[in-house]
Amino acid sequence: MLRTQTSAAARRPGRLVLTGLAILVASFVVFGTVLVQQITERTVRDNLSGTPAATDLVIGDSEQPPPTVTDLQHVRAVPGVAEAVGRVAIGVSLGEGYLNLQADPGTGPLATVQVVEGSYPEGPGEIAITPRTAERLGLRVGSTTNGTAGELTTPTRLTVTGVVETAVDAGSDAYAPDRLVISWAHLTTVERVDVRAAPGESEAVRQRVTEVVAAGQPVRSGAEVRQAEADAAAQEIGRLFILVGMFVSIAVVAAALVVTSTFRIVFAQRMRQLALLRAVGANRGTLVGALTAEGALTGFVAGVVGVASALALGYALPAVLRSTGHAVSSPGLPLAAAVAVVIGAVVITVLAVLAPALSAARVSPLEALRTASTTAGRRGIGVLRLVFGLLLVAGAALAAVATISQLPEPEQRSYDPTEPLLLLVGSGALAFFALVALGPLLVRPVLAVVGWPLRQLGSLGRMSVGGIGGAPRRAAAVSVVVALGVTLISGVVIGGASLQVLAEREMALSAPSDFEVTSNGGTLPAAVVTRAEAARGALSRVVPYRRIDDVTLMRGADRLGDAEFGYPTNDLDLAVLPSTGDLDVAEGTLADRGPGRIVLNSWVAGNAGLRAGDAVTLAIAARRVDVRVAAVLPGDGPLHAGILTDRADLDRLGVPTAYTGLLADAAGSGEDGRTAGVRALRQAIGGSEGVGLAVLADERDRNDEVVSTLVWIAVGLVGLTVLIAVVGVGSTTALSVVERVRESGLLRAIGLSRPGLRTMLTVESGLYGVIGATIGLLLGVPYAWLAVQTLGINAPLTVPVLPLVGLFVALIVLTALAGVLPARRASRVSPVVALGADG
Repeated sequence: MLRTQTSAAARRPGRLVLTGLAILVASFVVFGTVLVQQITERTVRDNLSGTPAATDLVIGDSEQPPPTVTDLQHVRAVPGVAEAVGRVAIGVSLGEGYLNLQADPGTGPLATVQVVEGSYPEGPGEIAITPRTAERLGLRVGSTTNGTAGELTTPTRLTVTGVVETAVDAGSDAYAPDRLVISWAHLTTVERVDVRAAPGESEAVRQRVTEVVAAGQPVRSGAEVRQAEADAAAQEIGRLFILVGMFVSIAVVAAALVVTSTFRIVFAQRMRQLALLRAVGANRGTLVGALTAEGALTGFVAGVVGVASALALGYALPAVLRSTGHAVSSPGLPLAAAVAVVIGAVVITVLAVLAPALSAARVSPLEALRTASTTAGRRGIGVLRLVFGLLLVAGAALAAVATISQLPEPEQRSYDPTEPLLLLVGSGALAFFALVALGPLLVRPVLAVVGWPLRQLGSLGRMSVGGIGGAPRRAAAVSVVVALGVTLISGVVIGGASLQVLAEREMALSAPSDFEVTSNGGTLPAAVVTRAEAARGALSRVVPYRRIDDVTLMRGADRLGDAEFGYPTNDLDLAVLPSTGDLDVAEGTLADRGPGRIVLNSWVAGNAGLRAGDAVTLAIAARRVDVRVAAVLPGDGPLHAGILTDRADLDRLGVPTAYTGLLADAAGSGEDGRTAGVRALRQAIGGSEGVGLAVLADERDRNDEVVSTLVWIAVGLVGLTVLIAVVGVGSTTALSVVERVRESGLLRAIGLSRPGLRTMLTVESGLYGVIGATIGLLLGVPYAWLAVQTLGINAPLTVPVLPLVGLFVALIVLTALAGVLPARRASRVSPVVALGADG
């Protein structure tokens, strides 16, 4: 029996690969993930260290007191030391902005920058800047500016002598040799000292250096430091790949479900053969063992092919990328992981084949008298499976109710999402397995709804719907995997959109415009505001504001709240800011804000015990103004204001009319428009002392990039499940074509054309996607809402209709395309040959 079944499977390698195609893809994904992690970690270790490769010794550690300038001088005097560089960075305040001035030799093996224009600084007060810094600050080689740093209160002239390229250009970076930075800022310590020893002197130099530096000062080799930096980066990568592993595990579960469905079809096609084996003496146990061995062989072949394919791509892709100038390292040869993946493929396939094998082994020997070699699949489910499925539904509902009961209250300050998230994951898992159990019962009602438009299109549409409805167990097995993928992707899309809205609200509070000019606690010169308002070619709007920090809230003679010095208050005009539409309110409405009506952030409202509509008095010293609360924000106020009031109310409180800051937006788009805005504001600031400029748009860009990157990574990971689902649809359609040869021949004999048959089978494949996507969206939207609420981040549920419609259509197209080749194969069979087949 064992030899018969395994040799029969081996003689038909095409069917063998087709049967295990989902496991092949899963093996490829799993082993490919191992190789990608190795490639990423090796690339980080080889290329992304902040310590130059020529560094032999590093003196200093962030957890210890820093080396002194005296230590640096002593190290330079040690015999055998070829070069010693003090690494230090200081913040420099300019009249037009900010610089991060870093010490770097500029040339030689220990340099981290490269001069691309001009020359590297050599004398006092000279600096080199990056290209983006030059654009932002309007500086060029030969320009001069004034700056202060540390304890320096008197501005000192700085001259730009060169432009340098670096690995990362933040738009505010400057460089100079360590001796110039130390002397200019009067530093007594540096962050660390990098040492390059003369050839062959490394060990001797280490001993000498240890003797001359302060006691307890750590001295590490450059290799140790580079390894520590690489390990820190690799640790972050490891955390990311733990998350990747979770999604890959879901894809493996999906592959197991597809393989179970595939073997059920394959065994149903061989019922007459299995019955003959029973008739000649094979018992059920022997038959189960033989069919399981066939599954093990399938898993082994699929696992080996998947691992070999991943290994080939894993070595070829880095080589191609290196040829295009990208620094990408090759992976190793993880034999243990490869063997584990192949063994895992065999185990998963054996587990997946057990249920179909046990079902097939129950065939009666009398089935050998059938004229057809196939048997129709069962349409319903047993009582035990029904009860088990209903219990799973009840468990999923109870877990969801328990999750909802633990959601944070609107005013709750401390909230731990761990337990609610675990309950939510448990509810989702129970719901999925309930769908697996009850899927055959759900196919027909869902098909009745989604298949109605097709039935109106004529006989082809009715036959396509009937083909799916005639095998509900098969349709359920494949559609459930599609539903799992759609549920995950729709949840990620909805969650990402909700997080994006939350991020936009946060940015509308902390960065409501492209630029902010501040007076560092004082007031802006009137000329700065006038010149900024006149720069209409570079700036689209300028919104000045006043800010004070000592406004108190009173009711009668009683002071509200426990803030010792009052609440921060500003009169920012929200009506002219485009980001105001992104703001949310917990109570009231922002439209009611005006003279005599204020807006509070949630902390001030809670601290003072106020709600929207309450009357209250603003007070500064002896001045009083009666106002009413128009709205309460769910979090902080714009520019971290506790109270947002009207300009007229601050006038009545006696606040000076001079502005303390202003917001502005760039007139143009992109980096060019932002650079023009920076230059215009720099000219408006001129030489005004104590006035600073911040580019808030950069913060928005970084925030948007982080959110978008996270969403796309998550979509890519859950897309693995969709890939498995599409493979399942293709293999199921291909095998069902073999099962329905006579049906296809009969349809051709009574007049159905080849294009008609191809269309019918392709539409059937697409219907798997329609059913799965429908069920997936019905599950994905409520679970996404629960997930957003469970995180406790006050993000609103945002359902992006167009992306979800696009996802729905894409799944239908992908599953339909998966059936194109099997449909073409079926249409090429002659009706005479098909009618002569035994079914």
